[in-house]
Amino acid sequence: IARHAMAAQRLHADDTTVPILAKGKTDMGRIWTYVRDDRPFGGADPPAALYFASRDRRQEHPDVHLATWSGILQADAYGGYNGLYDPARPGGPVTSALCWSHARRGFFELADIAASARRGPGAAPVSPIALEAVKRIDALFAIEREINGLDADERRQVRQERSRPIVDDLRAWLGEQRVKLSRSATVAKPIDYMLRRWDGFASFLDDGRACLSNNAAERALRGFALGRKAWLFAGSDRGAERAAAMATLIQTAKMNDVDPQAWLADVLARIAEMTQGRLDELLPWNWRTDGADRRRAA
Repeated sequence: IARHAMAAQRLHADDTTVPILAKGKTDMGRIWTYVRDDRPFGGADPPAALYFASRDRRQEHPDVHLATWSGILQADAYGGYNGLYDPARPGGPVTSALCWSHARRGFFELADIAASARRGPGAAPVSPIALEAVKRIDALFAIEREINGLDADERRQVRQERSRPIVDDLRAWLGEQRVKLSRSATVAKPIDYMLRRWDGFASFLDDGRACLSNNAAERALRGFALGRKAWLFAGSDRGAERAAAMATLIQTAKMNDVDPQAWLADVLARIAEMTQGRLDELLPWNWRTDGADRRRAA
């Protein structure tokens, strides 16, 4: 699964916290995920999710995880990825494609009329600038829904014709609004977040393989976010690494419409008799087509 994921032209990347037991306490460790999903640009290769664990969030971890990989990285603006974008990086720099969903969230929190009403009369008023920014970003997502599944060249052509004018207008408009705002204005923060990283946000226009959001990686981490409430912490570094390995198997099976329990039951029963050269037959995307009788038995 790792070899397959790292052969991708584009990866989604994200991380989340996972407590790891230490002497008399827990350390706030991390689970990292790298998701391959070529379906948005018409790719025929199966999707996969790869996970790693670490006891901290230092930059060295993504540097090691992606040491031999280059391509388009869909991610948020976490500074730990900056080493991957270095032009002097061995093997060439990775291309950054930042997440518009993440940027939109900053505006939406200031433009959520329903949430403001729930907070009552003392709540801060809805920001008209944030509301307008959300509308403009939503227009981009509407175009993306129309071109989802088309090949990369078709997606790029549509983006050049329809999305680029929206993006260019948005950049100019945000700049105009920013100079009118005080340093303490709440809406200044999401504006600055985008303007300071504009090349990363606009890179999707020139490559149809890129997505507008990093939602694929966020979905892949949802199980850990929910699971923390049930299992509380990983008992050791090795326990966190095993959790990452099991998540790689289970999430990849789910992404390929395979029942993880049935698949693992069958794999565990057969793997001891398989030669190393035939292990690929047990991968989720191959197992799915391996025959209905075997799947039913599992």
